[in-house]
Amino acid sequence: MTGGGARAAYQVGVLSAISKFYPRHYPLPFPVICGTSAGAINSTALACYASCFQLGTKKLEWVWKNLTTERIYHSDPIRVFGHIFRGFLAGFQADYASKTARSLLNNTPLRQLLGEVLDFKRIDTNIINGYLNALSITTSSYTTGDSISYYQSDALIPPWFRAKRRGVPSHITFEHLMASSAIPMIFPSVRIRNEHLGDGSIHQLSPLSPAIHLGGEKLFVIGVTQPKDKLHLHENNPHPPTTSTIAGHLLDGIFADSLQSDLERLNRVNQTLSMIPADQKRQEGLKPIETFVINPSQDFNTIAVEHYSRLPLAIRMLFRSIGITNDAESSFISYLLFDHSYCKELINVGYMDAMNQEQKIREFLSS
Repeated sequence: MTGGGARAAYQVGVLSAISKFYPRHYPLPFPVICGTSAGAINSTALACYASCFQLGTKKLEWVWKNLTTERIYHSDPIRVFGHIFRGFLAGFQADYASKTARSLLNNTPLRQLLGEVLDFKRIDTNIINGYLNALSITTSSYTTGDSISYYQSDALIPPWFRAKRRGVPSHITFEHLMASSAIPMIFPSVRIRNEHLGDGSIHQLSPLSPAIHLGGEKLFVIGVTQPKDKLHLHENNPHPPTTSTIAGHLLDGIFADSLQSDLERLNRVNQTLSMIPADQKRQEGLKPIETFVINPSQDFNTIAVEHYSRLPLAIRMLFRSIGITNDAESSFISYLLFDHSYCKELINVGYMDAMNQEQKIREFLSS
C-alpha cells in the first residue's frame, strides 16, 4: 500500500470490498504486507489483525470514518502558531544545543491515536501462528539519502543492500510508523538509532522491491494515482502555476510517480524473462512477477475542494499565508484533509472501484 496522507482512506474502501469475498473469520489473504507513509499505518493495522481479515478491515474503517484533523495534528490557533513560533526561535540556537525536529505542523496526536488502535505484540503472535509471513514499513533517511525498509518476518530473510535502498530486519514500532508517515516539511522527522528518517515515499525509487525481497511473486497494489482523464483538464490554463498547484505537484511526485515507473520497469523485465528458456530461468533463480494494480476512478482534488471548509480555521489561515488555497488544480489539500466526511467519500470510492472489478480481483487472488 502506497503513501498518500488522507488519500489512504481509499485503500480502506478497497480492502473492505475484498474482505467481502471471503468467509467471516477468514484470515488475511496476503501473507506479505508492505506499506509506505499512510499506507504503512494501514498495513500495520492489517498485520495486527491478520487472523481475521474482516475484523481488521472493520476496525480500520471505523477509525477512518470517525477521523478528525485534531486526531492527526494540532489544529487550534494557539498550538498551530505556537509550534511555528517555537520552530522559528529554534533556528537561533547554537550548534551544541539539543535540537528537536522542525516542521510546519505538530503530529503528536497521531502518535496518541496509534497507541489507542494498534497492538504491536499481535504482529509477532500472528507471524508465529502462521497468519502472516512478513510486514515491511518503508522510510527515507535524511542522513544517508537511502530508502530503508524495516521488516518483521517469520523466516531468516537476509538484509538486502541495493543502490539507494536497503532492507533492515526489525520489530515494527510506533517510531517506524511515525517516520514513514512524516510528510516532508509538514511533519517532523523521526530519529531511529543514528538516522533521521522521514516519509518513506521520498527516496522510494523501487516501491515494489520490499515485497519481492520478502518472497512475493504476485503483488496486489493499491495506489492513489489520479485517473488519467482528469490530469489534462487544466492543461490549457494560460496562467502560471500557483504556489498551491506547485505544492500539489511536489506531493504527487513523492507519492505516485515512482510507483508508475517501477511498474513499467517490472513489465519490461517480465517481457524479457518470457524470452529466456525455462531451464535457464530456474538455473539463474529468475521468475516473473504478476501484479494487479487498482487506482482511484474519481478525482480526489475535486472531492477535497468540496470538503475544504471542514479544515479548522487556523489550518486554512496557515495554508493561505503560504499561498495554498482550495484550488481544484492542486492536490495539496487532498493529502492533508483528515476529516471523516472526506475520508468516508474516499472509502466509498475505493469500495465501489473494487466491487466493479470483483471478478478480476477474485481470479487474481484465487489463482
